[in-house]
Amino acid sequence: MRDAFIFLVVFGSLPLVFKRPAVGAMMYAWLSLMNPHRLTYGAAYDFPFAAIIAAATLGSLLVSRQRKDIPVNSFTVMLLIFSAWTTLTSFFALEPTFVWGEWGRVMKTFGMLFLTMMAVRTEQDIKQLVWVIAMSLGFYGFKGGVFTVLSGGSGHVFGPDDSYISDNNALALALITVLPIIWYLQQQSIKRYLRLGLLGLVAATLIAAAGSYSRGALVAAAAMMFFLWLKSRAKMRTGLALLLIAPLVYLIMPPQWFGRMETIDDYHSDASALGRMNAWGFALNVAKSNILGGGFHAFSPRMFLVYAPEPGNHHAAHSIYFQVLGEHGFVGLALFLILMVCAWRNGSRIIKMCKMRPEWRWASDLAAMGQVSMIGFAVGGAFLTLAYYDLIYYIVGALALTERLLKERLAQERKNAPAGAGTRIGGPLIPKEIA
Repeated sequence: MRDAFIFLVVFGSLPLVFKRPAVGAMMYAWLSLMNPHRLTYGAAYDFPFAAIIAAATLGSLLVSRQRKDIPVNSFTVMLLIFSAWTTLTSFFALEPTFVWGEWGRVMKTFGMLFLTMMAVRTEQDIKQLVWVIAMSLGFYGFKGGVFTVLSGGSGHVFGPDDSYISDNNALALALITVLPIIWYLQQQSIKRYLRLGLLGLVAATLIAAAGSYSRGALVAAAAMMFFLWLKSRAKMRTGLALLLIAPLVYLIMPPQWFGRMETIDDYHSDASALGRMNAWGFALNVAKSNILGGGFHAFSPRMFLVYAPEPGNHHAAHSIYFQVLGEHGFVGLALFLILMVCAWRNGSRIIKMCKMRPEWRWASDLAAMGQVSMIGFAVGGAFLTLAYYDLIYYIVGALALTERLLKERLAQERKNAPAGAGTRIGGPLIPKEIA
């Protein structure tokens, strides 16, 4: 039944994809982020739905009359440079047998992001894409939250098999990262039932993140909620909501959960923490020995025998920063950090552009919550191997689309303004000749 449903939805969407490339971009985002086919047990499980949707979207875009450019800003330029650098490191990878499989997956992520930025053009399309991003992960927030409540917090919450978020820790980071976007939708919704439903989803998502038993998620959630309050327009209402939601986690979770969380600062005797430190030492040694790093999949048992402080203690990178450092060297890490800074500045520019423009409040709020998502990803990612996970790139990509849309509207305003008139850019009227 599940298989038939997925086949029906995907193939039923193809006529809409050929009509509007943006529909294809959203369908791909849904397949990539939610992995609905991994919730089936038959033919749909390994069926190449994503490849079919990608091909259909590309074909639709090629025959479409709409503009086909991508936003040109510091973020997109840095993403291209970072992609080129990781491709270069792949040619000199220390594990050449495995590197190209992961390179293909990462380039598919970046390539589809660029395709999405070509296909999604209007305000309505951007808002719909944000809904797809939020609900794709919100599904696991709701599902995991209900499971945690019904089990009394005794079971761990996991994501779909054979996906980026199958691991409990990875799912927790994804939930923390997407939660500000769900909050954004809750704040933007006008209908009462939607506001209440999305508020319940926020609570369920926090409970699900706690139910993952991820200690990194606890740290990321604390940072994310602080910035959520800081970036919110209605700080009193937001603070009250968070004060009401957060205690639910502590009321639901059992003693063993608190026992695990209390081991955060006991890393000297924690085998998992010691393994992570060994992996981080491995990444540092690889980067110091090879200017290009080790390439994708450098964190292998064979490579640990050569570069790790404790050769027999093999672990994944358990940090987006050390993951990039070990795989692409100090240059790669610098490019990755600059990329994230550019994404943050993109959000800041949107907020500045929207000052004194109440009709653009949706864009300003989206930029602010996108930055909160970046905080959650940056903090939680310090303990997880998810440097190339689609979610954060879709979120910052949505901000790049929003900035392009606002710039196009400003350009249209300048074009339509009478001679000698001015244009408002985030504040007072600016003379046309300098706007």
